[in-house]
Amino acid sequence: MEVLVHRLSSALLAAAALCVALPASAQTAGHISEKERAALLQHLTTTRDQVLAESAKLTDAQWTFKSAPDRWSVGEVVQHLVLAEPFLFETQQKLLSAPPATAEQLAAAKGKEEMIRKVIPDRTQKVQAPEPLRPTTAAKIGRQADTVAAFTDRRAKTIDYATKTNDDLRRRIGDSPLGPLDGYQWLVFIAAHTERHLAQIREVKADPQFPKTGAN
Repeated sequence: MEVLVHRLSSALLAAAALCVALPASAQTAGHISEKERAALLQHLTTTRDQVLAESAKLTDAQWTFKSAPDRWSVGEVVQHLVLAEPFLFETQQKLLSAPPATAEQLAAAKGKEEMIRKVIPDRTQKVQAPEPLRPTTAAKIGRQADTVAAFTDRRAKTIDYATKTNDDLRRRIGDSPLGPLDGYQWLVFIAAHTERHLAQIREVKADPQFPKTGAN
C-alpha cells in the first residue's frame, strides 16, 4: 500500500510540475495578452471621447450642416456610428462560434493590427457605406442628445466586452475588407472605424461654410 501511495504521489507531482513548466502561450493559446487588451481599451475609449468632444455643444444648424447634398452632416456621421457599432460587433461575435482557424488562416491574419490602425482611418480612400448603415436611408435615431447617447451606450457594450472577455479571439478568423482578421483584430477594426469617421466630423467642421457658434 505504501508503495502504491508513493507511486501515486510521484505521478501527481510530476503532472503538476509539467503544468508549471508549460509556457504561458501554451496555456492561453488564442487568448489576448493584457498588453493587447490595454491597447484596445485605450483605442476604444479615446475614439469615443473624441467623438463626444467633437459633437458636443453644437447648434442645430451645426449638427445638420452639409457641405454638399451628397455629403454627411456631423449628425449623420454620428448616426452612422450608432448603426455601425452593433453591426461590426455582431460580425466579430459570430466568429466565436466558428471552428478554430487553420494554420493557413492564422498565418494570413497574423500581425494585421498595425495595418488596420493605418488603413481604416485613412480617408484618402473613399468607401461607400452599406445601405443599411447609411443615415440617409436608415431610420432616424432622434435628436442630437439621443444620437450621442446611443453612440455612448453602444460603445460602452463594446468596451465592457473587451474588458472582460476571455474568449479564444486569436484562433477565430473571419473575412473583412482587409482580408482575414481574427477576433481581436475585429475589435481593433471597430475602434479604427470610429477614428475614420472622427476625421470626417472634423472635415465637416473645417468647411468654410460651417455655421459659426450661435448661428441657427
